[in-house]
Amino acid sequence: MGVKSDSWIRERALAGMIEPFVDRQVSRDRWENRTLAIPYDGETPVVSYGLSSYGYDMRVARTFRIFSSVHCQALDVKDFPLVAYQEVEADVVLIPPNSFALGSSVERFRIPRDVLALCVGKSSYARMGIIVNVTPLEPEWEGHVTIEISNTAPLPARVYANEGIAQVIFLGADRYAASPHDVCEVSYKDRKGKYQGQTGIALPRV
Repeated sequence: MGVKSDSWIRERALAGMIEPFVDRQVSRDRWENRTLAIPYDGETPVVSYGLSSYGYDMRVARTFRIFSSVHCQALDVKDFPLVAYQEVEADVVLIPPNSFALGSSVERFRIPRDVLALCVGKSSYARMGIIVNVTPLEPEWEGHVTIEISNTAPLPARVYANEGIAQVIFLGADRYAASPHDVCEVSYKDRKGKYQGQTGIALPRV
């Protein structure tokens, strides 16, 4: 599987793979007067987002669910205490030390059948102890990405909504036309995955 470049991402995004789509990197230092889903004045510091050389930096929306241990003594993936999440809507959210929050991507993704997408955290956040965890975006999965944002630092950490949070890297079956065996037999859509079509933050399901 090959890593897809900016020109491939742009072509697929404009055909509906990423909505809304920002066709270049937006940051304080690199700005052109374009109409974007989220206006930016070109001066205020911003965690970069948009199209990059071999990926796409997605943004996190302004609704978060912050985890609190007050309501539980242990975590069980088969019986998760949903009351442990406190919903917060803000442009800047404060994640407590040694805790985490769930967020949702601004963008909605529609992954092609011949593509698997992986997400990695932004370097700026990584340098302050913020770890971003997103499971793979599987072939023919569609929806908003639920993003787990962990604060491993001993201090509270600020995360900015409508700005970059993680880079999505697209891996494609390069020999798709020549060999149908390079494309999965069963996609996420085929097996009716439980997180298909999710909107906003999807809480744990078993």
